[in-house]
Amino acid sequence: MEFNINTFEQLHDICISKNKTIYEIAQENMARQAEITVEEVRAFTNRSLFAMKEAIQAGLASRELSMSGMCGQDCWNVQQHFRHDRAIFGKTFEKIITYALATSEENIRMGKIVACPTAGSCGIVPSALIAVSEDYDKSEREQINALITAGEIGRIISVKVALAGAVAGCQAECGAASAMSAGAICQLMGGNVSQVLNAMALAMKNLLGLTCDPVAGLVEVPCVKRNPFMAVHSITAAELALAGVKSKIPPDEVIDAMEQAGALMSPTLKESSQAGLATTKTGLEVQKQVFG
Repeated sequence: MEFNINTFEQLHDICISKNKTIYEIAQENMARQAEITVEEVRAFTNRSLFAMKEAIQAGLASRELSMSGMCGQDCWNVQQHFRHDRAIFGKTFEKIITYALATSEENIRMGKIVACPTAGSCGIVPSALIAVSEDYDKSEREQINALITAGEIGRIISVKVALAGAVAGCQAECGAASAMSAGAICQLMGGNVSQVLNAMALAMKNLLGLTCDPVAGLVEVPCVKRNPFMAVHSITAAELALAGVKSKIPPDEVIDAMEQAGALMSPTLKESSQAGLATTKTGLEVQKQVFG
């Protein structure tokens, strides 16, 4: 039986009534819709997971600048720093921020990445998921479960709000990715359905109104460095949810607020590069340098 799930409340209720996890319900629905088996859904997800890991490794090894020359060496610089000075928050933190930079920089070099949910936010879910999995010895099966969970969260958000900076600002890209990552990490660390959804809501509501104001109209500044910030942000949300902290505002109402914030946001702050960081003195100088 295929479930028509358009809200987080529906997802929660079906999971509880069927005594199943989010990823179990999601993979069964995907299998029915695509007329394939659950095993094929999981195999497809595993290919995405493998591509994420490949992008991280490629990004870690490269110092190539983007075509604009604005970005491309931050991951390398951070790696060199951590070889001499350990991160305050430890090894997993080091991995998360370097993996996020590696993936995002691989994107601006036109390398192969997984849009999760978008190219501009491609480093958030992979960095958190893979770094935590490595350091907490999580199996491939558990990683696939977490990634399917992230995908279902992103899908339900997209039912109400298009996951595009031009529609609702960066809250719909890096914000949504951080919410997806929070749910994935919560699932990975043994969280129940309620905790996973609270992690998502806690992450998302703290990023409402995030603008999309790329310098020179390129997905580089501030996009690349937003990825490690939002990946770490997702860990905070997951930790709170696993500790039993709940979002006072239900997940669906958080997405309603996200939709409202996007609608009220000026078009100049939604990927048009007509305000915000893009029109600062330095931002305009960079634009002239890039485009003459």
